Amino acid sequence: MSELNGFTIDKFNQYSLQENTKHSTCPLCSEGRKKKTEKCATLFWETGLGFCSHCGERFQLHTYKKKNEVKIYAKPKWQNNTELSDNVTKWFEGRGISQFTLRMMKITEGKEGMMIKRTGKYEIRNTIQFNFFRNGELINVKYRDGEKNFKLTKDAEKIFYNLDACHVSKDIIIVEGEIDALSYVEVGLHHVVSVPNGSTIGTSNLEYLDNCIQYFENKNRVYLALDTDEAGISTRNEMIRRFGSKMCFLVDFKDCKDANEYLIKYGRESLISTITEAKEIPIEGVSSVNDWLPEFEEYLVNGMQKGFTIGLDSFDNSFSTYTGQYIVVTGKPSSGKSEFVDTMCLGYNKNYNWKIAYASLENKPNKIHAGKLISKICGMWVNKAEQIKSDWFIKVIDFMDKNIKFIDLKESYDLESVLAKTQQLIFKYGIKVLAIDPYNKVRLKGSLNKNINEYTNDYLNMFDTFCRKNDILGILVMHPNKVKKGEEIDFYDIKGGGEVADMSPHILLVDRNFDKEMTKVKVLKVKFNHLGENNKHVWLKWNESNGRYIDFSNQNDDPELTSLPIYDNKNWLDENYTQPTLEFNHSQIIPAINFYDTKETKIIDASGNEMPF
Repeated sequence: MSELNGFTIDKFNQYSLQENTKHSTCPLCSEGRKKKTEKCATLFWETGLGFCSHCGERFQLHTYKKKNEVKIYAKPKWQNNTELSDNVTKWFEGRGISQFTLRMMKITEGKEGMMIKRTGKYEIRNTIQFNFFRNGELINVKYRDGEKNFKLTKDAEKIFYNLDACHVSKDIIIVEGEIDALSYVEVGLHHVVSVPNGSTIGTSNLEYLDNCIQYFENKNRVYLALDTDEAGISTRNEMIRRFGSKMCFLVDFKDCKDANEYLIKYGRESLISTITEAKEIPIEGVSSVNDWLPEFEEYLVNGMQKGFTIGLDSFDNSFSTYTGQYIVVTGKPSSGKSEFVDTMCLGYNKNYNWKIAYASLENKPNKIHAGKLISKICGMWVNKAEQIKSDWFIKVIDFMDKNIKFIDLKESYDLESVLAKTQQLIFKYGIKVLAIDPYNKVRLKGSLNKNINEYTNDYLNMFDTFCRKNDILGILVMHPNKVKKGEEIDFYDIKGGGEVADMSPHILLVDRNFDKEMTKVKVLKVKFNHLGENNKHVWLKWNESNGRYIDFSNQNDDPELTSLPIYDNKNWLDENYTQPTLEFNHSQIIPAINFYDTKETKIIDASGNEMPF
């Protein structure tokens, strides 16, 4: 067999299991068990998958050769329309921009179909065209009509405007609009780039920065001359996080919104002085009330605001978080800790476009972990050749490549090495969430000779400092040191639990009820009352259709009384496809369906009738 599921097999039967047998020992957990010879794994040779009923892991029977999928961007055709109309040149002159600058920056004009915000209709309009070049090649075009309707070339790559002018310079100015870039060029400061599509409040997804990050590797100073509105400040803060505070300098436009308004009001020399007088980022660890006055005023008027959530309503009503903090997730073996961590990470990505880094030895090899993640993203299990050949599969692979990174270290995993690698990922990709799973397999080597309390203190201090300094959300999966039979564990059951309880801002318990086939997620600790409620728990059910968790609109202490399931089987990236929903009988909770279970399963609908499966 040379091909399976549309992939070329690299190594057939990578674990040297007995071929074509249905049951086997597990290549992932059997070696470490007392019952080493127990055949706890079920093998599916027709799909190339295996499943272990003991450790709950799925694994690939074979390895496959990588497919080289390269995203193809649309590219506009360059047209040298350098002769601008009088109306256009006079309009620019009114903004302080000369014809010399327009010719140098290759500004063009022409007819283009535009969506008109005022009417909601599509019209052909005369437009000004800002041309985005990289290495002399036209990559994108931004069109602007007389009513400030904008658009970029459809499906073209997003890059900075005026990128080619900044190859060699050790300093760079970043502005928020093409006319602001022209304003600095007009006064002789050519090392200026503009973001292609403005700023958006609350998002850290700077795709154009990811596409151009290599142009910043040789820079000594980055001057942030962004708009002073809320969206501009949001983008400014994300760039400071990416580049580091030592490299960044803040440009002050006084009472003006942006560079062009400043040029018109104060003139050429004053605009130059905005760069020479730009301020360093305030000293780390020292602040005064004026440094966070807007946030302070917001607090005084409206109080503390709820934190970030993952999109499961019942859980979100019990717990939320801020960035610059970390969450400890604990629970008994096979309770679903890793599954819930994946749910959290993808929830933060879906809600806020946060990119994720995993240092997850619990989920190695990466292809197994990626298989679980892709099914959660797509809303269905992805394990068929026809799925892999579909357009949406290519889309989701591209999405995962841009949003999820796996930290792979050749030697044993050390916390300092993981954090150093994450620092690189923050700079290059804008990583916002770091999940370490589990904590005990990512050691802090420098503190191994200390007692457990000192070791835990050093570990959590280092992790907490990194999260705060880089404004990321950290997640630590910590196994309990001891399990009380029939009793619910708490944070003191973790090795070094006293330090964990004292130092950690948030601790969650994932506890699987095998009899009811439900999962309880309990808030053992939340730092502030406005972020959640201590000791509150919710019941969730694992969705056999896709690996997500099913939420319930009616939560009760007893899982048998929890009813009205809330399904989400949609493909998050392509909502044209929805996985069929398996309905609950609302009078009782239906036992979970094992995806690999070959036994006949009966499902009862709300009327008591048997449904085929």
